[in-house]
Amino acid sequence: MSMIPYFFGRRNNVFDPFSLDVFDPFDAFRSISESRPGSLSSETSALANTRIDWKETPEAHVFKADLPGLKKEEVKVEVEEGRVLQISGERSREKEEKNDTWHRVERSSGRFLRRFRLPEGARVDQVKAAMENGVLMVTVPKVEVKKPDVKAIDISG
Repeated sequence: MSMIPYFFGRRNNVFDPFSLDVFDPFDAFRSISESRPGSLSSETSALANTRIDWKETPEAHVFKADLPGLKKEEVKVEVEEGRVLQISGERSREKEEKNDTWHRVERSSGRFLRRFRLPEGARVDQVKAAMENGVLMVTVPKVEVKKPDVKAIDISG
């Protein structure tokens, strides 16, 4: 198993000035050593790599997060400190019965938290969030920019 794609491909927004993610160069090593079932630290960081897309349209900033298996009651969307969008949630671990025999545990459980600094012109008072089929979509409208009135002038001559 090569660690290079995971280690360097983990974040695609390294140069994004609006991202508040903190790069941890030891995260790849830690996740490998702590990925044993029953490891408490792997449980708390399991969803830390929740992937969120952020696109900007002329009308709004749109965030899409893949959150398979989560219900909308398990996810929180907040705007704090004026222009910081915070998306968080938690996936509970399944109950283990004493007579169950686990052969493989790959589905993650735990908490996740992502923050994004919204640019000037974001209408934080009109944020909308919807969740369908495990995909959370957060829409932050932008302040409408008035285009200057342009008046055509006839050229004589």
